[in-house]
Amino acid sequence: MIILNIFSNLGLLVFSFYNRVGTISLFIAQIFRLSCKKPFYINEIIIQFYRIGYKSLPVVGLTAFFTGGALALQIFEGGSRFNAQSAVPSIVAIAMVRELGPVLGGLMVAGRVSAALAAEIGTMKVTEQLDALRTLSTDPIKYLVVPRVIASAISLPLLVAVGNTIGIMGGLFVGVSRLNFNTSSYLINTIEFLTVEDITSGLFKATVFGFIISIMGCFNGFRATKGAEGVGRATTNAVVSSSIIILASNYFLTELLFKP
Repeated sequence: MIILNIFSNLGLLVFSFYNRVGTISLFIAQIFRLSCKKPFYINEIIIQFYRIGYKSLPVVGLTAFFTGGALALQIFEGGSRFNAQSAVPSIVAIAMVRELGPVLGGLMVAGRVSAALAAEIGTMKVTEQLDALRTLSTDPIKYLVVPRVIASAISLPLLVAVGNTIGIMGGLFVGVSRLNFNTSSYLINTIEFLTVEDITSGLFKATVFGFIISIMGCFNGFRATKGAEGVGRATTNAVVSSSIIILASNYFLTELLFKP
């Protein structure tokens, strides 16, 4: 009997997982279909670009700066064991641009933006504002979701590009002030070892992460139920799910872009 209950619960878990994957896939397909149809709500895209991108700049910049500084200290400490302290500038730049910049930027934006999207749309759902849009012959996904997805997918690579620069400057600041590096030699080593492929791979990851953040925020907002409690649950689910998917997809994207 116990074994049957275990298999029953496992089956329900697997069924629930595939049901959620299928629901999200249909949601994404609907977004792609509607994004190609008029009207395009350009003003709404610009507003969301300001809210998602510009207002996230301080938190992304601060995270990148302190991460770059801490990374420089750690790499110097590890490199000193192998007489490789001179590799600090290049490793800081490559690590920030290829990995830490996109991932940390994505996670910070997920915590801020995904929660906000889920709360905003979830509140509209429980207060029947989405139904009011439908009575006005306006598709809620077309009007609310598509502009947010487009704005997020565009703004996150730009945020990551700025964050990468700030992170490298954070490493430069610590390297010069704390580790006695020369400013010009630090910058020369950074530029010499950083390639275009490093930059483009990080920006490609950021674009995917921006898409994930907006999708999970809007999806959980549309599924909010039971008043304020349901909105709070949708907000939590949006942040947790987007963060986990970002970390998981980061590995697969790295594997895709990896060239031994």
